[in-house]
Amino acid sequence: MEANLETTNLLLGIMAAVSVLEALLIVGLAIAGVAAYRRVMTAVHGIERRQVSPAVARLNAILDDVKSVSAKVKQETERVDEAIHTTMGRVDESVERMRSTVRVKTSRLIGVVRGVRVAIAAMLSSRAA
Repeated sequence: MEANLETTNLLLGIMAAVSVLEALLIVGLAIAGVAAYRRVMTAVHGIERRQVSPAVARLNAILDDVKSVSAKVKQETERVDEAIHTTMGRVDESVERMRSTVRVKTSRLIGVVRGVRVAIAAMLSSRAA
């Protein structure tokens, strides 16, 4: 039975050594992972500093320009709209004045034409009778 214990102790020693090696391997992988993470983050920060930040600054400048242009367009649109409404009001007022002037002048002419017609009709009816 003693041989069995030596074999068991040998196998337990081998398993303990393998466990220690596995633990060292896991610790090594963790250290390598942290180092890779740091390198990747350094690269990401470098890319962000060199490319993303200037692009964001340019984009913000473009957005500010677009904002100012759209504000100016809105202001000019309101100005043109006001000018059109004012002009249309003046045109309506002019048309109304012209209409009343034409009515006054044509009503006199229509009165004269009606008077002449009545006179002619009266003369024709007196000759026919």
